[in-house]
Amino acid sequence: MKVFKKKGELTRFQILAEIAKQQPHLRQKNIAEKLGITVQAVSENIKSLTDNCFVEIREDSARYHITKRGIEKLKKEAANLRKYADEVSETMNTYKSIWPAIAADDLKEGQNVWLKMENGILYAVKEKSSAYAEVLNDAKKGEDVALIKLNGIIDLVTGNVVIIKLPVINKGGSRTADLQRIHDIYNKGFDRVGIMGTVSRAVIDKTGISADFEFATPHATVAAAKRGLNVLVFAVGNMTKSITTKLDEEGIHYIIEDVSMP
Repeated sequence: MKVFKKKGELTRFQILAEIAKQQPHLRQKNIAEKLGITVQAVSENIKSLTDNCFVEIREDSARYHITKRGIEKLKKEAANLRKYADEVSETMNTYKSIWPAIAADDLKEGQNVWLKMENGILYAVKEKSSAYAEVLNDAKKGEDVALIKLNGIIDLVTGNVVIIKLPVINKGGSRTADLQRIHDIYNKGFDRVGIMGTVSRAVIDKTGISADFEFATPHATVAAAKRGLNVLVFAVGNMTKSITTKLDEEGIHYIIEDVSMP
């Protein structure tokens, strides 16, 4: 189907539609602002429309008017656009929203399963929960399984975040960080550990703590917390602001522990 195949046809269609509305005192500036194009572009396209007798400018009112030829063109292109949109919608309806999960048991195509989040991972299980779905293809226990027709709400409590604020390098860096206090905080137990900055890398190397993520840490922290994981983040000085801003935006609870030694 030929829908606005030539360059500029869509813009001319939109301008013609605006003129057809017969708005009082319609000006090129109004059209440009409405369509997000320049006044010059509007002027050039109106000239093309008038040259092809789709639009006329009446001298008595200095207003743009759509001609009978323009009305026919507008109706035809609108009908083509509607038909094209219907075809796209029909095509999209053939697609299924598919969600991946880990099969907690052997599953069969068409089987109804329940969903649960555990350690940040979505599992398809046979035990009843608050959310359920249908298995798209057979899957063995422990395999990834495709799910469709998701319904309900997955029970999930947002995790907490603890941010260890470390001294900047010109104030001693890792040499002035209270390593014992860091161990005490870490030993409270966390599902994931993230670091930000070179001083953070030096600190975890000294303490023997392993980091789960080091890059795009604010985003990774939010993603983990939303999956119910508790996260410990090492950040240097004002780097804490970049992560607290992200956590505030997402409404995730956090506390800051400043471990700089006096």
